[in-house]
Amino acid sequence: MTMPISRYPVPALEGLPDDLRQRILEVQAKSGFVPNVFLAFSHRPDEFRAFFAYHDALMLRPSGLSKGEKEMIVVATSGANHCLYCVVAHGAILRIYEKKPHIADQVAVNHRKADITPRQRAMLDFAMKVCLDSASIGDDDFAALRGHGFSDEDAWDIGAITALFGLSNRMANLTSMRPNEEFYLMGRLPRA
Repeated sequence: MTMPISRYPVPALEGLPDDLRQRILEVQAKSGFVPNVFLAFSHRPDEFRAFFAYHDALMLRPSGLSKGEKEMIVVATSGANHCLYCVVAHGAILRIYEKKPHIADQVAVNHRKADITPRQRAMLDFAMKVCLDSASIGDDDFAALRGHGFSDEDAWDIGAITALFGLSNRMANLTSMRPNEEFYLMGRLPRA
């Protein structure tokens, strides 16, 4: 039985506005498949554009965080938010960036037990506080990050990534977004 990728209607690719269709085709050409998030979010084209514009502004900009560290934030906070789609999809990307087949599972369940650096653990401690208790963030939290070489701009990035994926996690759960089967094995075994 094939489960739907969203509880909401998913428009046909050929019926989408040109800019959305082009973006989806570019992703498909690069990855070999279309991640379901693009199809599910295409249900509302204006929101698709806004979400992916902010996504790109955060995830693609140069910063004091590596691509892998950005994905660690997504995976850890998505685990806390019980978001199957984001843990599976971004877990695959994390495994590939870090070249560690177990890291995503560890970070999604308990980053304090994961095989990561003390710097990355401090980063995820901050991200989890943004995710679960942002009202209590104070100067000591920023000082802890600075103690590991993070700047205040890096703290912004950690918080903004956490916040954006808080939105994404909630939308994925609302829509019952299904992870693509391709994500489950990506980065777990060496490429043939």
